[in-house]
Amino acid sequence: MQPTGRTVPAPQPDAESQPFWDAAAQGRFLIKRCTSCGETHWFPRTMCPFCWSEKTEWVEASGAGTIYSWTVMRRAKPPYAVAYVELAEGPRMLTNIVECDLDRLHIGQQVELVFGQTSGDGTPPVPMFRPTGA
Repeated sequence: MQPTGRTVPAPQPDAESQPFWDAAAQGRFLIKRCTSCGETHWFPRTMCPFCWSEKTEWVEASGAGTIYSWTVMRRAKPPYAVAYVELAEGPRMLTNIVECDLDRLHIGQQVELVFGQTSGDGTPPVPMFRPTGA
């Protein structure tokens, strides 16, 4: 089942992001942590955006987060929500909010990770979020 009711474009993994997409295909959500400064960051990249160290590692994230900001794309058919979600581990990520009443979304709302399928056959799912308890 497609949690958004719309087709999401397939990701285009590269060498740097391939471990993320491989984990997503297994239902695991990875983010990067810098072993030099200890900061976690999103999106997955080799260099730390805080201290520019290349000493980063993949860590499994909890999948818990909070809506930091959001908007509803009402002119789209069907309408859908785009949001910045602040992960429990700290980073904020741009994502979709799915399986929800679009009129009841709010800043500070607790959300949980779900993986949505994409338009490509055999492509890994993409991380999305839904209100906790949905």
